[in-house]
Amino acid sequence: MRFGRKELFASAVGLVLALVCALDAAKVNKHKPWIETTYHGIVTENDDKVLLDPPLIALDKDAPLRYAESFEVTLTEEGEICGFRIHGQNVPFEAVVLDKSSGEGIIRAKEKLDCEMQKEHTFTIQAYDCGEGPDGANMKKSHKATVHIQVNDLNEYSPVFKEKSYKATVIEGKKYDSILKVEAVDADCSFQFSQICNYEIVTPDVPFTIDKDGFIKNTEKLNHGREHMYKLTVTAYDCGKNRASEDVLVKISIKPTCKPSWQGFNKRIEYEPGTGSLALFPGMHLETCDEPITSIRATIELETNHIGKGCDRDTYSEKSLHKLCGASSGTMELLPAPSSSANWTVGLPTDNGHDSDQVFEFNGTQAVKVPDGLVSTSLKELFTISVWMRHGPGAHEKETILCNSDKTDMNRHHYSLYVHNCRLILLLRQEPSEMENYKPAEFHWKLEQVCDKEWHHYVLNVEFPTVTLFVDGSTFEPFLVTEDYPLHASRIESQLTIGACWQGGNARMAQFFRGNLAGLMIRAGKLENKKVIDCLYTCKEGLDVQLPEEVASTVKVEFNPNQSSLTVEGDDIDAFDKVMQHISYLNSRQFPTPGIRHLRISTTVKCFNEESCVTMPDVEGYVMVLQPEEPKISLSGIDHFARSAAEFESQEGVTLFPELRIVSTITREVEVDPESVATEGADDDPTVQETVVSEEIMHNLDTCEVNVVGDELDAEHEGLEVDMDELQQRSLEMSSSHLGLVITGVNTMANYEQVLHLIRYKNWHTDVLFDRKFKLVCSELNGRYISNDFKVEVNVIHTAGTMEQLSNALVQPNFINPVHQASVDLSGHNLVNAHQASVVPSAATIVIVVCVSFLVFMIILGVFRIRAAHQRTMRDQENGKENEMDWDDSALTITVNPMETYEDQHSSEEEEEEEEESEEGEEEDDITSAESESSEDDEGGDQEDRQGASRQQQLEWDDSTLTY
Repeated sequence: MRFGRKELFASAVGLVLALVCALDAAKVNKHKPWIETTYHGIVTENDDKVLLDPPLIALDKDAPLRYAESFEVTLTEEGEICGFRIHGQNVPFEAVVLDKSSGEGIIRAKEKLDCEMQKEHTFTIQAYDCGEGPDGANMKKSHKATVHIQVNDLNEYSPVFKEKSYKATVIEGKKYDSILKVEAVDADCSFQFSQICNYEIVTPDVPFTIDKDGFIKNTEKLNHGREHMYKLTVTAYDCGKNRASEDVLVKISIKPTCKPSWQGFNKRIEYEPGTGSLALFPGMHLETCDEPITSIRATIELETNHIGKGCDRDTYSEKSLHKLCGASSGTMELLPAPSSSANWTVGLPTDNGHDSDQVFEFNGTQAVKVPDGLVSTSLKELFTISVWMRHGPGAHEKETILCNSDKTDMNRHHYSLYVHNCRLILLLRQEPSEMENYKPAEFHWKLEQVCDKEWHHYVLNVEFPTVTLFVDGSTFEPFLVTEDYPLHASRIESQLTIGACWQGGNARMAQFFRGNLAGLMIRAGKLENKKVIDCLYTCKEGLDVQLPEEVASTVKVEFNPNQSSLTVEGDDIDAFDKVMQHISYLNSRQFPTPGIRHLRISTTVKCFNEESCVTMPDVEGYVMVLQPEEPKISLSGIDHFARSAAEFESQEGVTLFPELRIVSTITREVEVDPESVATEGADDDPTVQETVVSEEIMHNLDTCEVNVVGDELDAEHEGLEVDMDELQQRSLEMSSSHLGLVITGVNTMANYEQVLHLIRYKNWHTDVLFDRKFKLVCSELNGRYISNDFKVEVNVIHTAGTMEQLSNALVQPNFINPVHQASVDLSGHNLVNAHQASVVPSAATIVIVVCVSFLVFMIILGVFRIRAAHQRTMRDQENGKENEMDWDDSALTITVNPMETYEDQHSSEEEEEEEEESEEGEEEDDITSAESESSEDDEGGDQEDRQGASRQQQLEWDDSTLTY
């Protein structure tokens, strides 16, 4: 069937109209957009793109089908997705539509994300379409979908250790599974980057290792002696291989194996003399290693056996010490220090020093005889023998300390003190009597002290038939007493010896002693009491303790007699430590003996089972007593004066030391402030930090000795005297000899001054005496400190009555010099007594004055003549320069005879006028010397002849050096 064009056109229009109607019906927005219900996304911090699963796509049924080939979706807006809306508070994300027609979109971060701040984000999202028409009416929204977004971490942080440093203490000799743990943290938020995967010890060659968890352990046993502390540097790595920003220091201390002992003990302790008591253990405490302690006992010993006679004591003579301790008179010292008045000990070896006591050594071949009459001890009366002795195990022979035996013919021992087989034996034979009965004769004591090589003090109080022995202040009874008949009557004198026994029948010594002795004394008529004995034995140094009140009731302290040892007992460790910290050393001597005193602490600890559960090692150290400041004893006063002969012959005599002054000083080094030194003197050396100052001190003296210088004293016409009453009031003693006198006894310097002021010199025959010289020396501590030698010269002024004797004496050559010297020095001496000024000058004085005047005049005359001769020589030298062809005598020494030149000029004058006018002539020569030099140029050859003649005269002889 064929249609025409009109039919075809009409059909096409109808189709178009039908299509338009269909499209108008399709523009109606009937459906909501559709999205997934849940989305999961991942975003990396510092990035904004989020990867979603599933992708963000919104679907709308109003949208045209894509697969319609002839479908143009751009013709309508219904079904297109215009956007996404995010719901939530402070959501750092936004959703963006990439394609409206497909509904595809993305979620992205609006700002920089930080995983460490927030690792996950959750919010809701909703899609909406574009609605109907251009104005978007009837817009449809999808349901809300939940979005979970995780922020992925970056490894931006490094590990940081929790502590700035780590410390640990381990005990030596042990391997540990773990010593300590170090720990580091990482601020990253992810597991990978926030975890510490490895630790490392950076310090090389150390016996330690560390695991991945930070535990440090030792790889070998540690030794405190080799290393006290190890310092390790440790670092850490996270799982992203980032190293710690700062390494950490680990200190591991190696503690010695815990051994119960005293801790905090100083081995060397210095003691400065004169500072009182010094705490020995101020910081010491007892380490028991946590053992259950029930009781503690400690013994502290101060070893002073090498100091003096067992410890530091005053080193005065034994006789002086007895007086200081209260013993009455009658004590005779048998081993005194060698001196002019006690010389029988000169040959014995001594300790060679004055810092401590002087002791005598007996080597088995030496002994001394005591002078006759020194000891007058009758065995019928009370007497005491005291001695210091140090003796070791010897041979099985008798060793005699003191022996009184027959001097000749026989070998009988009247009494003796000797050692035999570590026994001390006193032999005491009774004198002849009417009763020939047995009586106690030998007293035996068996003592360990006799053979222990230590110093001990022995005192025997003899009250026959009883003998009491004190050893170091303790009483001992004899274990054996044997009897014997009294001695037979005899007229043989006895000999007292020390160190051996004299055999009168053989005329030799026997039974020699081997050891050391000191302070051997015999006191007749009285017994020593216990107080004096304890005083003699007491040391001047020892241990002391002041118990704190809070521990006095819980700790017990006991001393030995000389305080060289003490014992502390207690059960409380803290209280025990406090007592030990208050133990001190004390030396009360003004000038102690310097040197080492050894210390030892022995400790016993018991536990609950009443046994010694802990072994405490002994602690050893020493106290170093420093050298004391040595005093300088100075004697001063009038050392040269004159007195009339009548005073020497008077009853009072002449006082030798009227203005004597005794002063003792010590020199100290004082630190100076450098600032004050710089202020006072800028030119001084700034390195000088110390200055020396002298300080006067007071102490005692024990001896002053006055000796005559020159000829010994002749007892027939001269002597030295002192007021004995004054000596006794001051407990001083005096002994005299042909050499002078010695004053002994411990007393102050002031008392010695007063006594020395009273010493007088007398001479009953001063006819030929012109002067006498004396020397005074004082000392302290048995010669340890000695003064200067103070010498005094006394001149005798004779009266006119002795003119004839003096004239005869002056003729003798051996008296000319002393008289001449005394006359010269006399004008400068102090004549103490005023009445001496009225003494009539003697002939000797007139002669001396004339001689001195003449000597001075001749000296002045010689000086002027030498000066004139020197000026003439200078003129000759000036004139000689004009003629260089003459011989050169400039290097010669021209010796002038002024007397001969003077005689040539004034030969016609008399000798007396010549001496007076010579002085004026020389002065004129001095004044006109310049004029004479100018006039010599005009004289020509005549002057040269006169020069030759003058030179010939001047070279003849030289008396310029003669003494007129």
